[in-house]
Amino acid sequence: MKPATFALVDCNNFYCSCERLFRPELRHVPVAVLSNNDGCIVARSQEVKALGIKMAAPLFQVIDQIKQHQVQVFSSNYTLYGDISARVMQTLEEFSPQVEIYSIDEAFLDLTGIDNLEEYGRKISTTVYQHVGVPVCVGIAPTKTLTKLANYAAKKFKATGGVVDLSDPLRQKKLLAITPIAEVWGVGRKHSKTLLARGITTALDLAQIDTRQIRQRYSVVMERTVRELNGEACIELDNVPSPRQQIVCSRSFGEKITDYATLRETICEFTARAAIKLRADNQCANMVNVFIRTSPHSKTDPYYSNSATSKLYRPSADTRDLLAVATRLFDSIWRVDYRYAKGGIMLGDFSSPNRAQLDLFNSPGDDLSRNKLMATIDTINKSGRGKIWFGGQRPIEDWFMNQQQVSPAYTTRWDCLPVVR
Repeated sequence: MKPATFALVDCNNFYCSCERLFRPELRHVPVAVLSNNDGCIVARSQEVKALGIKMAAPLFQVIDQIKQHQVQVFSSNYTLYGDISARVMQTLEEFSPQVEIYSIDEAFLDLTGIDNLEEYGRKISTTVYQHVGVPVCVGIAPTKTLTKLANYAAKKFKATGGVVDLSDPLRQKKLLAITPIAEVWGVGRKHSKTLLARGITTALDLAQIDTRQIRQRYSVVMERTVRELNGEACIELDNVPSPRQQIVCSRSFGEKITDYATLRETICEFTARAAIKLRADNQCANMVNVFIRTSPHSKTDPYYSNSATSKLYRPSADTRDLLAVATRLFDSIWRVDYRYAKGGIMLGDFSSPNRAQLDLFNSPGDDLSRNKLMATIDTINKSGRGKIWFGGQRPIEDWFMNQQQVSPAYTTRWDCLPVVR
């Protein structure tokens, strides 16, 4: 039986690559993508990184640099990014029977039994670019922690051509010796500071520490990281994502909200969106939390922040049940004469729909009809042929966001399809 082999495929500057996909004239132009409400920079092309513009830099602080170097700036277009991500992941499934989607732009693949791994990695990279148009780097190694380092090297060193195979123990050791401790997956900022204080500056330094000592001083997780750095696979591929423990739907508003009806509609909109996610996970919620606040940074407006939580009478994924609780909670914390900057809802304490305990006044047939109704509404809303809203919702997409420079939804809306002339 051949030893395990993993690959990590990571899209390069993913948000920026998505923006360039339908704008080829931006291929070698500096591109940056902004956070919700166009506040901070959350993605940078290599050209922007070379200008010294930092990740999460507030836009107003770097606006002069952006103008000087003619940086193309875009608002976040999550619809576009999500659709392109799905296409990347679908392409990766052609190369492995097991694919773990780690984030919107990363996935682990099981390549156990594959020969000529570097050649196979280049085939993955070429195919993703041909099918989707997004450049990727591929790291290959006998453990997931080492694949992270291999991918780091594939991005950092241009001579690799975007693919690094760390199957060779000697090559592993050479890379570990030049990799800063902060780049090791699972170490974290807090532990890296502690390790640096002890003179452990590289991944190789960490790999050479006795595992018992690491476990006593830190944790089992850190011990597992050390074992993985030494080529011992301790973290399995997880191609079935763990169910969420909670769902939060919130947003900072593009403009401050002062009236009751508008903010109430906002909470209803968030509740309906959270309910859709809940049903997609095949879960029921037992708890609802609603929160609202003004801006803590305002020098003129008084500050107010509050939240309220309630248990449901019985677990539910029915939007109507969740709306009834959410609006009641909102009414309990609403205060007049404030300029609200953010609000949201959190669903928690999940349980399986099959384990919900019936009460005296409900039958299994009642739940069946409610589930069918919600499924029908979800199907209609996903079809693009129409839209169904519940009472209290404000039926306008992203009305609460400030997106001054958002790109078209090239792949999900007919009226945004690019035209070839």
